[in-house]
Amino acid sequence: MVLGLDTCLSSCSVAVLDGGRVVASAREVMARGHQERLAPMAQAVMAQAGLAFDRLERIAVTVGPGSFTGLRVGIAFAKGLALALDLPAVGIGTLEALAAEAPFAKEGGLVFPAIDARRGQLYLQAFEDGHALMAPDALAAETAAARLAELSQGRPFTLVGSGAALLADLAPGARLIPAEGADARHVARLAAARDPAPLKPLYLRALDAKLPA
Repeated sequence: MVLGLDTCLSSCSVAVLDGGRVVASAREVMARGHQERLAPMAQAVMAQAGLAFDRLERIAVTVGPGSFTGLRVGIAFAKGLALALDLPAVGIGTLEALAAEAPFAKEGGLVFPAIDARRGQLYLQAFEDGHALMAPDALAAETAAARLAELSQGRPFTLVGSGAALLADLAPGARLIPAEGADARHVARLAAARDPAPLKPLYLRALDAKLPA
């Protein structure tokens, strides 16, 4: 049993996976409030699944890139739950989890998950046949479009995530799948076959907040 969690972007998502089967899941779009909603959602999903938390075998959570506050909320919750239950935890990149939204991501399709990082930037990664073609990166829109052209080499591809619309005019013909956040069902599936490791947030740029003078 794997409990999947995502709070990195503009949604809060929780899912329980038993083998390859999703037992229960919930997902709410929200710009803020992840900290208040995550624990009640996890409890509700476990209740919907008819499972006690001690039935879980591992915890999975997105670790970024994404909202600084959101990813810390998810990681802190996953760490605390894993410690309390003496379970392994697995971190999954937000872009990798978004790539799994593409219907043919596992059938040889070329997928570019893209997140609107604000300030004219995108968080971008590329996947083909389930394998990463590049590391997650923070890029200007024009640079991201050049990366798409370089890696796709004229082949059809899918853009998925909140940054997909920002690249649409620069990548005519691409299939667009908007997504406000990663789906915890994909997070759990990816983590089920991954070795546990210490949870570390993935930051691709410095914190926006400034200390008062």
